Amino acid sequence: MYRRGGSGDGPGEDGGAGFTQPALDSFGTPLREVTFCVVDLETTGLAADACGITEIGAVKVKGGEVVGEFSTLVNPGEPIDPRVTRLTGITDEMVADAPGIEAVLPMFLEFAQGATLVAHNAGFDVGFLRHACELTDTRWPRPPVVDTVVLARRLTEKSEVPNRRLGTLARLFGSPVTPNHRALDDARATVTVLHGLIERASGHGVVTDAELAEFCRAIPSELQRRKRHLADGLPQGPGVYIFRDADDRALYIGVSVNVASRVRSYFSAAEQRRRLRDMLASAERVEVVECAHRLEAGVAELRLIAGGKPPYNRAAKFPEHRSWVRLTDEPYPRLQVSRKPPEPGTPRLGPASGTQAQAAISAIEAALPIRSCRTRLSPKKTSPTCVLGEIGKCAEPCRHTVTVEEYAALVERAARAMDGDPAPIAEAVGERLAELAGSERFEAAAERRDELGAYLALAASSQRVRNFVAAGELVAAGRAKGGGWEVAVIRSGLLAGAVKTPPRADPMPYIAKLRDTARVIAPADDVLDAAHAAESRLLLDWLAKPEVRLVLVEGTWASPLQGAERWDGAVPGDRTHRSSPRNGARGAKRT
Repeated sequence: MYRRGGSGDGPGEDGGAGFTQPALDSFGTPLREVTFCVVDLETTGLAADACGITEIGAVKVKGGEVVGEFSTLVNPGEPIDPRVTRLTGITDEMVADAPGIEAVLPMFLEFAQGATLVAHNAGFDVGFLRHACELTDTRWPRPPVVDTVVLARRLTEKSEVPNRRLGTLARLFGSPVTPNHRALDDARATVTVLHGLIERASGHGVVTDAELAEFCRAIPSELQRRKRHLADGLPQGPGVYIFRDADDRALYIGVSVNVASRVRSYFSAAEQRRRLRDMLASAERVEVVECAHRLEAGVAELRLIAGGKPPYNRAAKFPEHRSWVRLTDEPYPRLQVSRKPPEPGTPRLGPASGTQAQAAISAIEAALPIRSCRTRLSPKKTSPTCVLGEIGKCAEPCRHTVTVEEYAALVERAARAMDGDPAPIAEAVGERLAELAGSERFEAAAERRDELGAYLALAASSQRVRNFVAAGELVAAGRAKGGGWEVAVIRSGLLAGAVKTPPRADPMPYIAKLRDTARVIAPADDVLDAAHAAESRLLLDWLAKPEVRLVLVEGTWASPLQGAERWDGAVPGDRTHRSSPRNGARGAKRT
């Protein structure tokens, strides 16, 4: 029995007999004598080979007792997406002076030396740690690994937990720490979950580390073994893979820097997602679109998913369902959420989720007395007023208290809030936040804060993409692993051509040839639709990586000093009631 908070009695001498585990004693080590290092990472994204680590937290336990903790922020060497900041609370400013992974990794590996690594969804954390070892030329020590997700699937029932998320399991096992997407707190919560699961596993005769490893080992299904031949003969390089059924219909589309390795993983025991196992039941072949490098593969995946809408994909499948904020075309315009892309050159925000778009409208309406009613108003005939008009929150064009020209000036301020400087909106809402906080109306203040954050983030994203598209042609190159350059020709915010140059070769002749053969794309001043915006944002994420260099910009790529980008991240979901531009606000961008 594994006991928390005490040594307890060890298992019998015959624990684990009859099982042979490589690199472990044939009888195993009693679990009360095993040192576990429970680790959690926070990162800039989901892909280990494309994103960086921002925080490492770890707790070392033995015999149910904590024997050490490790916690540090990590400078990922790249900007943190505002969406990630809203999830974790970790900002660019917080990691600016933090050590890089090359300094942190040796310290963590020393802390974890000799221990069994434990993580919730261990493939994610271990994947990032292994990739960090590759980047820093550090030998991966190959420790034993325990995944609490796998254990939870074996040891909990749907009747007691709706899912196996860390927060759900932490509540089930009474963790004193609530997971909050910060590494050390999440690791502490995982310790409680680990102890609870090990206590349950003891009822299945699991009393040694060898037995725990065997208990955790998933077995590929008969379906996976039968379909494994679909991964034969696939290329080892970057590209898009498409699972197709007997009617040649695309079932699922994915992307990888090593297509063969990634596709093989679908037929291994590690693939436990029921949705994708169902997909494999219908799959008859795998088609591969080979690409020059990861960026081209990512763009190809985006286009293929949006175009084919494979049933087993979820993300990026319906860009046309994204929402825009626009002004209606009528004598007294109002702000409107619409799925139809506004005409290029007209004031707009987006694309975004419907929730974010509506929140952005609420922020603008809180600062400007623009009407929000849906009544079609006439400049020749009055209409009844509403509550907002009665309390002074609307200019009341319905009663003709303002002329068409005066209301047009108000609409122009709303247009500038979308296309220009958001400061007037931020300052007006900020004053309202201070009033609400002063009167202790904290819930209302939090709603206004969230609306302001949604507006500022959407305005910054919209303007950043618009400026990028209007720049015309850009050529950029990122250093390729193993030497050479990954080159992209970008025109009007779309990928027009890609090539990877050989190591130690002069890249300029390859770039010149690529520009001559790249796809012709008509100039544009703004994105044409949500799919265009999604591709532009993917390209901007790549361009922001520290290893990427601009080779050529034909037009002007710049952001106004008074534009929305200087406010990006000013309201990162914290509990402050006053927003201000970020320190080191972006002015002119790379030109």
